[in-house]
Formats: sequence, structure tokens, C-alpha cells
Amino acid sequence: MTKTNQPFTPDWVSSPGDTIADVLEERDWTQAELAERLGYSIKHISLLINGKAPINEETALKLERVLGSTAAFWLRYEAQYRAALARKEEENRLKEWTSWLDNLPVKELMNQGVIPNCRLIAKNKPGVVKSLLHFFGVASPDEWRSCYAGMEVSFRRTRKEQSDVGAISAWLRLGEIEAEKLDCPKYSKPKFEKAVREIRTLTLLSPEEFEPKIQHLCREAGVVLVLVQSIKRAHVSGVARWLNPHKALIQLSLYGKTNDRFWFNFFHEAAHILLHNKENIFLDEWDNGESLESEQEQEANQWARKFLIPPEYERELTQLQSKNDVINFAERISIHPAIVVGRLQHDHLIDPSWMNSFKVSLYFQGEEVE
Repeated sequence: MTKTNQPFTPDWVSSPGDTIADVLEERDWTQAELAERLGYSIKHISLLINGKAPINEETALKLERVLGSTAAFWLRYEAQYRAALARKEEENRLKEWTSWLDNLPVKELMNQGVIPNCRLIAKNKPGVVKSLLHFFGVASPDEWRSCYAGMEVSFRRTRKEQSDVGAISAWLRLGEIEAEKLDCPKYSKPKFEKAVREIRTLTLLSPEEFEPKIQHLCREAGVVLVLVQSIKRAHVSGVARWLNPHKALIQLSLYGKTNDRFWFNFFHEAAHILLHNKENIFLDEWDNGESLESEQEQEANQWARKFLIPPEYERELTQLQSKNDVINFAERISIHPAIVVGRLQHDHLIDPSWMNSFKVSLYFQGEEVE
């Protein structure tokens, strides 16, 4: 026997009216006689039998007295019938909405375990639509367009081809879900400034050590930091946004998978929280693709550069020639050597292939290492 996880959903739906009709037939009553006994019009009885008029509390009590059983039975039967009708209507709507799936990274969300994995064939698509509506927390694709596709007007991007709103919205929603699990006090700029200064000292720690510390320090200042695995079509390495006027979110994807990029991305997003308004959603890509250098992005970049390696050390930075130079310099300014190497490479002071042994690769738990 072939097993299936699909529940049995018959095409037919039995209504209380069917039972009323059966009782009339057993008693050899006409609808007119029942109408007289119940104190209703013949038209209303016809609507009851055809399932077009609902059974309310008054009608249930009358049916109890005239036909038997209990009012609770008739009300429960009515509720089950209406729920079954709603399910049938829902199934039809879900079928009509399957084209919405073309806008979303469905297979990737399946691979990440966000929604149940299945073959994307016609009979399965309505179920996938239902799972995605639940994931986004919206009633229909129209509400998704309003809540998520409509967010595009607030996007501030760093690359022109970052245009897959479906993939971006899925990645943003993953961050929202993680953030919803975490309580934090109202945002305090002085507390976050202090937290960011302390977080800079954590660059010397291993990922296992710094991750819980950085999240705690941010949360105490009213900023939630979440790490969410990247979605290819989103091309997003990080985002800074406000979930509400009192709660900020920094979301990182570990795009690039090395600690120098992680730390620059974090402080870049922190700069957006500290410097810029609460209406925009700052989507950031590390590199690859034509850059869109807005004034706000330039400010965030400069803030992160200067915060990681203060300007008074820049002249000395240009003189670094060896690994020992990098180690000594990094120790003197209390920062991880990988960050120094990343800066040297970015500023074309050394070849991109040099000194990469200082860098630490970062991975999500369970992620396959390439």
C-alpha cells in the first residue's frame, strides 16, 4: 500500500440541511409543514435545506424541539459545514494564486527547511502557496505585495542588479521571524554607541566566543542582531532597518564567509543605525556588481573604516610589508589581523591573494563547507 501524508478531503460537503431533508422524508413531512412547526416561511426552510441560510442559536433550539437531537448538535454541525465550505473556497483561491510562486525563491526556502519540501508540480503548488502565506504572515499575495514588495520604496541598495524583490523579501522575513523571538529594551543611542565600542574589542575572539557577546551587547541597547543564511537571488550581505520606532535590526548573511568581511559589514550596518533615519531599509552587498554610492552609503563606509582603523594609523598602515608587520600593527590597535589584511587588500596596498591565512572562515551550523 502506498502511504501519503495528504489528508483525505472529499469533494462533497454534507450540510445540516441534508439531515433536515432526511428527517422530513422519514416523517413524510413537507417543507411547508416544517415551516409551520418552526414558525418560519417556506422560503426560509428551503434556504436552510439548501445550506444557504445558516443555523443560528434560535434555529438550533427550535430544531431541537421539533426534530430532536440537541441545539449543540445542530450548531456544531453548522460550524463544521461552514468550515468545510471555507476550506473548499480556500483551496480554489490557493489554486488561483500559484503564479505568485514565480516571484519567490521557493526551492531555496525548501532547501533551508523554511517550508516543507516537495516537488513543484501542479497538485502540490496550492499547498506551497499556503505555506508561504503562513511564512510571510499575510492573508494573500495581495497583502504580500503591500507589506513586502511595497517595501521596495524604502530600499537603499548598494548594487544596481539587486532587484529580486521576492528573494530579498524572503531573506528579510527570515530576519523578522528571528527578531520576533527576542525581547529587548527601547533603543538607546548612547547605549548602542557604548556597545559598539565594546564590540570592537571582540574582533580578537573566535566566532563561538564573540557571537553571543555581540548579540547580547546589541540587544541591551535596543538593537537586535540576527544571522540569517543568504539567499542567492537576494545578493544581500547585510541590512540595517527599524522594526518599529524603538527596535532596530541588524541582519547579516555571512556573505563572503570570512571574519574581516563580517566585521566590516557589522560596523557598516551599525553606522546606518547611528547616523541615518528610521524610514529607510539599507540593503548592502559587499562587492561584485556596479556600486551605487549614495551619500548615506559613503558615510557608513567611512564611519566603519575609521572606527576599525582610526585615521591616525592610516600612514603607518601603508607601510606594512610583512605578516609580522600586520601582526604587530593589529596588536597595537587591538584588532584582528584579518581586518588589517582586508583593508590592505581593499585599498590595493597588497594583492588580494596575500596574507589570507589570517582570515577566519565563518559558517552557519549545519552548512556544507565548500
